[in-house]
Amino acid sequence: MLADVRKRARSYFGDVALSHDWHHVERVERLAVTLAESYDVDTRILRVAALLHDIGRGREDRGEIDDHAEWGATEAGKILEGLGVSDGAITRVQQCIHSHRYSNEIEPASIEAELLCDADNLDALGAVGLARCFCYGGELGQPIYDPDFPASVDDSSAGRTQVNHLRKKILLLPERMYTDEGRRLAEKRRAFVADFVDRVEREAAGDA
Repeated sequence: MLADVRKRARSYFGDVALSHDWHHVERVERLAVTLAESYDVDTRILRVAALLHDIGRGREDRGEIDDHAEWGATEAGKILEGLGVSDGAITRVQQCIHSHRYSNEIEPASIEAELLCDADNLDALGAVGLARCFCYGGELGQPIYDPDFPASVDDSSAGRTQVNHLRKKILLLPERMYTDEGRRLAEKRRAFVADFVDRVEREAAGDA
């Protein structure tokens, strides 16, 4: 069944921006499985939710829907129903998908949902997270850094430059982790990002 879900999920990523492409989905799945080793978890529910969590991302980016998590949860239900998955399992997967989105502020209702949130946030941290951040900034046409417009004077919620985004959102992600193991890994990745941001600002100021 997992192979069928993977095949169906991947079909939604033919025209998706690189920062949220199929490789992101696969990394989130692997991270979720790694985190799950420390907990009593239904790994099938977790892996299915991870594979399906961003199937609505392309539609949202194209302006076809408002919320990829809400739409994705509904669409995931249709996919899983067609594969003969039980109603109870579908509901659990849908709750994971619905609550994974950072800005929705919907609390996860299961350990599987918590682990999906943590895995998704972990992929925004560390070396991969930095690469995704600047990739996404390029998609939006945002500057990397403006020394005349630091995060301290940027009143936007997510930051209007990529360095500001890192300071205002990404470096705070460890505080949003739900599990101890998620927090442990997030702190390691956060330290890498913090060092990078400090260096960008020093170099932009002329530090050799």
